[in-house]
Amino acid sequence: MSLDLLSPPPVIVLPAGVREGNEKLVLLTPAAGTKVNALIAREKAGELLRLAITGGGCNGLSYKMKFVPEPKRGDIVVHTAGVRVLVDSKSALYLKGTHLDYSSAMVAGGFKFSNPNAKASCSCGESFSV
Repeated sequence: MSLDLLSPPPVIVLPAGVREGNEKLVLLTPAAGTKVNALIAREKAGELLRLAITGGGCNGLSYKMKFVPEPKRGDIVVHTAGVRVLVDSKSALYLKGTHLDYSSAMVAGGFKFSNPNAKASCSCGESFSV
């Protein structure tokens, strides 16, 4: 057995004003993690996935996803399914407990949010209300 397997994971120093969260905030399934990592490699826009909530959509609030190269002050970093996910503190209030899955099915495939805070959501799954 290699000694490297027994070594603790590398310590990641977070920038000032950025804190570490856990999968109680947001959790990616293995399928979502695999797809996000493939998109990170293809897009080359940054190695961090930013999840955010913005006003808009047919139910009042919309999910936004984009790749970014670095966190901003006030961000929460969550390591889940091999992905570093960034959530700003305001979006964290709406995302707490959210699971993100991915399906490659031809019908109704893509990323799917399962948000315990959503009281209603539209059929497309891209917007919700609380």
